[in-house]
Amino acid sequence: MPSMADWNIRPASTSDVEAIAELRAVVMRPDLERLGRYDEQGVRQRFRDGFGAAHTWVIEVGDEFAGCVALRPEEDAHWLEHFYLDPAMQGAGIGSAILRELLERCDGEGAVVRLNVLQGSPARRLYERHGFRVESEDAVDVFMARGVHGED
Repeated sequence: MPSMADWNIRPASTSDVEAIAELRAVVMRPDLERLGRYDEQGVRQRFRDGFGAAHTWVIEVGDEFAGCVALRPEEDAHWLEHFYLDPAMQGAGIGSAILRELLERCDGEGAVVRLNVLQGSPARRLYERHGFRVESEDAVDVFMARGVHGED
């Protein structure tokens, strides 16, 4: 298991698209299958079609690709998107540390942070521990938000 001290984030580039699309397919597969929405090609293509390197960072552990996260600014909030971590790296505190760092940046800007997570995803617990609250939900998605300094 990697230690938390071994991770860093760097700006993403277009050359990272395929690695991220593949990781997305692996990480999201259990939740998408449970919801009856897994599409072997579509899960990758949807990421490729919406990829924006400008607001995306690659997560590296020991200089190896381990995941990604995006924080896209909008008028009323920043959207936390595409937060994927290699399953072998999960549970070591890396995801929490990265999320904490991003939220501190947003707090410094006075920005609300929004995201959506698939219904039944274990990731929802991570977000709730960091102050996110449900704004709305449907049969597939749960939309959550976190105010400045974790306030609703």
